[in-house]
Amino acid sequence: MTELRDLDFESMHRRLVELIIEHAFQYAEEPRFKLAHGGTSQFYFNCKRLTLDPEGQYLVGNLVFESVRALGITAVGGLTLGADPIANATAYSSWLRGQPMQSFVVRKEQKDHGIPAKIEGKVNAGDRVVVLDDVVTTGGSTLKAIEACRQHDLDIAAVVALVDRQEMNGRQNIEKEVPRFIALVTRDEVMEIYGATKVRPVFAKRKGGRVTP
Repeated sequence: MTELRDLDFESMHRRLVELIIEHAFQYAEEPRFKLAHGGTSQFYFNCKRLTLDPEGQYLVGNLVFESVRALGITAVGGLTLGADPIANATAYSSWLRGQPMQSFVVRKEQKDHGIPAKIEGKVNAGDRVVVLDDVVTTGGSTLKAIEACRQHDLDIAAVVALVDRQEMNGRQNIEKEVPRFIALVTRDEVMEIYGATKVRPVFAKRKGGRVTP
């Protein structure tokens, strides 16, 4: 097997898509997966099964780092919980690559004890940062992180998503606030490889009142 440390960006990207399909993706011919905003979709991504995996962290950390290394970044982070393992993997990869970037966490609610803070980590006003998210649908969680960063007077250079679902105008909603949006993987890229390797979807159409696999 090829050593991961020898893979180039394109190969790492291909391997990342393969892992998403294997561990973090499901597809149905009819919308059946309930989304956080209340709607349903044919596509389901559970990227924590990837970002909490050792190989997944290696790939994500290096791919994010390569995507933002030229932007003069001080730190990377986003709304907990989805962004946390991505930020930590990127920070670790950046240190190994000799260009250290801090990771930070955006709380969903400001803590009410100690020193009240919405953002945790070694970041200060004026720092140039990248906002991360695991999956973008409407962009809601990313926009919350962007708002918190701006309240902390951080300079947002870009937004990086692990997966862009290409639904509900998520990308467009984010680009209204931060023009530079980078998706490591898109739904179309996943479906291109998925369609070439799968005969049928995980959940097919209902026939006779039953879901046929």
